[in-house]
Parts: sequence; structure tokens; C-alpha cells
Amino acid sequence: AMERMYEREAINHGVKKIGSTRGTSSHQHSPFVVIAGKDANEDAGDCYGISFLYSGSFNCEVEKDQTDQVRLNMGVQDEMFEYVLYPESEFVAPEVVMVYSPDGFADMSHKMHDVVRYNICRGEYKTKRRPILINSWEAVYFDFNGDDIVNIAKQASELGVEMLVLDDGWFGVRNDDKSGLGDWFVNEDKMGGPMADVVKRVKDLGMKFGIWIEPEMVSEKSELFKEHPDYAFVIPGRKPVMGRSQLNLDFSRKEVVNCIFNQLTAVLDKIDVDYIKMDMNRSILNVYSMTEGIQNNGTILYKYVLGVYDFMERLQARYPKMFIEGCSGGGGRFDAGMMYYTPQIWCSDDTDAICRLDIQYGTSFGYPISVVGSHVSAVPNHQTGRTTPFNTRAVVAMAGSFGYELDLNKVSDEEKEEVKAQVENYKKYWDLLHNGLYYRLTDADKSKGVAAWSFVARDKSETLVNIVTVESFCNAPVPFVRVKGLDVDATYVDEETGAEYSGQGLDQIGLPVPLKFGEYNAYQIHLVRK
Repeated sequence: AMERMYEREAINHGVKKIGSTRGTSSHQHSPFVVIAGKDANEDAGDCYGISFLYSGSFNCEVEKDQTDQVRLNMGVQDEMFEYVLYPESEFVAPEVVMVYSPDGFADMSHKMHDVVRYNICRGEYKTKRRPILINSWEAVYFDFNGDDIVNIAKQASELGVEMLVLDDGWFGVRNDDKSGLGDWFVNEDKMGGPMADVVKRVKDLGMKFGIWIEPEMVSEKSELFKEHPDYAFVIPGRKPVMGRSQLNLDFSRKEVVNCIFNQLTAVLDKIDVDYIKMDMNRSILNVYSMTEGIQNNGTILYKYVLGVYDFMERLQARYPKMFIEGCSGGGGRFDAGMMYYTPQIWCSDDTDAICRLDIQYGTSFGYPISVVGSHVSAVPNHQTGRTTPFNTRAVVAMAGSFGYELDLNKVSDEEKEEVKAQVENYKKYWDLLHNGLYYRLTDADKSKGVAAWSFVARDKSETLVNIVTVESFCNAPVPFVRVKGLDVDATYVDEETGAEYSGQGLDQIGLPVPLKFGEYNAYQIHLVRK
């Protein structure tokens, strides 16, 4: 729930090591690091960004030797890893992307963002605006029927939302998280009829339709597990360690991948789906493959990742216009390798806007906002209990894909008008948000009581400055936020107020932050070159 937290520390003599042995790149450590000069900052200094194009267990270590040479290694996790190469077989080592900048973290991030956005992501939605969506999960969880889903879509469509995503609970016998995974057939009793009927009712509202899947998992209470218990990772003679009441399917085996692929495509072929949210909600344990001769964790988990990639490659080939978003209990498999298959990944299951400031700050060093799944959710927030203004939640969510994770039938009339405005704002600024240059305007400690970031057009003609107050003080001095990346010789006009600012003044002194009474206020200021 707090993925990719920023940490900075000195490289001392010896070895510093991070990584994952969990079978995925993990919530705990991201396979992206930066090596920088001691005095490097956002605006100046040598820095290298290093990103691993792989979604499984990894190892990253940096060593400073006795002559002060620094060496970094990044690759597949070597703990419990042995890969036997038989005649005519091969082992493919995952790639690493490295970018260098002599001009600080911002320029380094811009380079890495472009690599990911334009050279790793692919498919129909590589550079295309994604539909503004509403996801059913935090609105109804497992407690819904077909009419409930259509009612959520109806209200959302009236407010300008473009796609309804049906989350967990539509398949098998799935009324909680203890059963049904692995049984990928529509629960027509729950849905009130064929899924195609529900999809048609949603599409008749002028909306697109998306659906949630979790193909790598199986519940013990499922038809699949009864028929094929050997398909799951279970060590013979041992009671398995459960996670979310589910087990991992052995995706290192082609027949297991084929079984799930065939089940899901039998459903997808009959309905007009525009989007899939592909989840993966537990770490991998109980690693034992019933068909593997040598029970070596590393070999099995390496083949498992290739099985996942094969599943997704085939899914993309079968539905080339479908948009697939990755997810792993939030951001537990948020890496550049996965972005080759999913041009967007749910950034974190923590949807609290104030928590997301830190999560999205850390994420921004190595990943463009076009890959960041981010939604406006209900308050009090379902993860933290915090209440933040509707506008603040929208401003934070716009540093990502943008959508809603709540039932819009349950918000006030005033908030419904806000939703309409937020949707139009996102459409208006989309090109600037996704194709502009991203600048972190405040650092991790937010000592001035504000967090700020901006998007700047590549020709410096405009910028959208985003500010959130994270601390409230009595009789506080007005904080200023320096606005970066602009033409210092130009004049910029605030689109809303008409106020004029010199580019040099914005760069050197900054923009005064409005002081509105109350907690967690947010502001978006659009400046256009005169």
C-alpha cells in the first residue's frame, strides 16, 4: 500500500543490495534505481537511471571497492537459482535500460519516461488517450447483480465518464475472496442473465465496458482445483501457505496457461470488451511444479514469468484493440518489463490522495504518468479513513490515467457537478499531462507544507502546475513554488485570473500558493506563454 517510497543514501565501501525473492518484482523493492553524484538534485548533477525489464524475482547490488570504483549489477535473482541448459536449449537474460543525465534528476526522468512510453509500451493505447473509467470495486465489492452494475454505469455516463469496469465477483461461485478463482465462466444467476446482456445495456448508455480477471490464481473451493489440484503450486506432504485464501497456478506449465487462456477467451469471445484489468493478488509461495524434473525455485519462477508473458502476448494478439491494465494487489508488479504487455498498471491499492502524493512522487523518477493507474475514490478513504476534498482527489488522480473508484449515485449533487468539470478538465489537459515533461517541484520531505508538480509543453508554451497543501498552519507565511522548465525570457499568463508572471520570476522566485482555510486543499494553475 506504499509502493516505491523514495530513499536516498550514500554508497559506502562494501555492497548494498535490494531485490525480490517473491516471484514478482514485488511491492517491497522496485527494479528501478538511480546512482547519482552526492550533490546531484533535480536541476543539476550526474545521475544514472537503471530499470530492469523483467517482472519476476530480481537482484540489484551496488559495490564500492577499496579504490572507490562503483559497480552496479542488476539481473535475475540468483538465490535458489539453477538453470540447466540442455543441448539446443537456451536461457534468455532480461535486459536493462540505463539512461544518463549530467543535468539532474528531472532530465534523467524525462529520458527514462520517453524510453518507457515510446520504446517499451506498445499497442493500440501506447500514445492514445485512455477512456475515463469508473471501477465497481470500492462501490460494491462482491455484493452486486447486473442491475447494480448498470445503475453505476448510468449515473457515471450522465457525468461524462466513458467506461464501466466490472471488477471481481462476476464468475464462478465468487461472493467473497475465498472461492471461485480458476472457474472462468459467467455466474448468470448473479448477473441476472448472460454477461452479453449486461454489456449491451452498458454500451447502450454510450459507454465502453471493461472486466477484471486474475488468471494466475486458483481457490481451493473451485471446480478447477477439484479437477486439477496438480495445476497449483503445492508442495507434496505439506499444508500450503495461503494468501488471500488462494493459491498460485503453475504458469511455468504450458498446459496450465492454455487451460486458463481457453476458459477466459471462451467468455471474452462472446462479449464486446474494451478493457481488461489483469490482477495478481498474492506473492508466490509453495513453489513446486508437478512436471518439473528438478525442483529448483529459480528455474520454475523464471519459467513462470515467461508463462505470464506468453499468456499476455496471446491475449494481445487475439484482441489487438483491447486495452489491458496490469495490477498486482496494486503496484506489486510495477516494472518496465510488464509495461511491454500492459501500457498502464494500477499504481497502488492505496487510493488515499495524500498517500498517493508519496507513491506517485517515487514512481515518477522512473516511470511516465501514462503508465500510472490512478483514481478518485470515496471518503473516508477505504484504506486510511482520511477525508480529503473532492477536488484534491481529482488533482492527484490526474497525475495518472484518471478515473473513479466509487459509486457516483452516492455523491452529492454538488460533487456530481464537480465530476463533470473534472472530466472536462482531464480531456482538456490530456495532451499536456501525457506528452509534456513532468517536473517534481517539491521534494520528498515537503517541508513547506505543500507538495507540487507540473507538466510543461515541450515547446515551453504552457504548463499546468499542481499544488496540494499537506500541512495547515496558523498565520503562516505564503509559500512559493518554483516553476521549472519554462522560457525564462517569456511572460506567462494565468488562464483563470489573467495574472502575468515573468518566466524568470517563476523559475527563480516561484508562484505564490493560495492559502485557503481547511485541510488538504489543492490547486491547478494553467499558465500560457503570452
